[in-house]
Amino acid sequence: MKIGFIGLGIMGKPMSKNLLKAGYELVVMDRNQKAVDEVVAAGAKAVATPKEVAQQTDIIVTMLPNSPHVKEVVLGENGVIEGAKKGAIVADMSSIAPLVSRELAQKLAEKGVEMLDAPVSGGEPKAVDGTISVMVGGKQEVFDKCYPVLKAMAGSVVRTGDVGAGNITKLANQIIVALNIAAVSEALVLASKAGVEPELVYQAIRGGLAGSTVLDAKAPMMMDRNFKPGFRINLHIKDLNNVLETSHEVGVPLPLTSAVMEMMQSLKVDGMDQDDHSSLVRYYEKLANVEVKR
Repeated sequence: MKIGFIGLGIMGKPMSKNLLKAGYELVVMDRNQKAVDEVVAAGAKAVATPKEVAQQTDIIVTMLPNSPHVKEVVLGENGVIEGAKKGAIVADMSSIAPLVSRELAQKLAEKGVEMLDAPVSGGEPKAVDGTISVMVGGKQEVFDKCYPVLKAMAGSVVRTGDVGAGNITKLANQIIVALNIAAVSEALVLASKAGVEPELVYQAIRGGLAGSTVLDAKAPMMMDRNFKPGFRINLHIKDLNNVLETSHEVGVPLPLTSAVMEMMQSLKVDGMDQDDHSSLVRYYEKLANVEVKR
């Protein structure tokens, strides 16, 4: 089975390499030539347009920043829709607005092409080691066909409903991650300001009810002052924008999410939007005039 992969960024590049490691034949496309060259060196074939990717493959994976980018790649000039064969599958692994996923699925269906929305969670480290979580929306039979491909990149692949359900699930995930990072930040800033070593606080609580994957991933980064992006602030802002837009459409107030969104906007104003979302700690540090460090 030939797989197409469009979008070789922080997440897409290691994910595509994992497909190659699993033995899939891969056709790739990205505007970043350096990323393309790296994946080609690992065994992929490169083409110039999304249309060419679709013409040569059975399943087309897209991993792009936001809704407009996915729409351009899928529906635009020389897009996937122009080259996809009847019976092909587009698996969009980007995190985008659920309504856009449904719009794309409808347009593709008119051409006899199936679609899954399959956003991921886990950040760059889990993309590299192939243990990301994938949340999938789409028909059961299409999901079953794509499952081995998705599993080659992931530790967990779960279908949560029809097209759009994957991105609804991702929005729920991003709420929990954002609020968890904010809670970790508050706690460690409190400990630091009160004169208690944050490393010892972390070690004391990580095995109890307050322990979490977020705590284990982000607390060490905060204490080491390592804000190299595994998942950038600006991308989390994008996701929370989709969260709030969707929540308003369906009538669900999200007061805590709204608060964290404003914290991230403050960090963006301070020029930190390209840093990891663990930078939320710096919002609290500024308020308390203290630094969390080992």
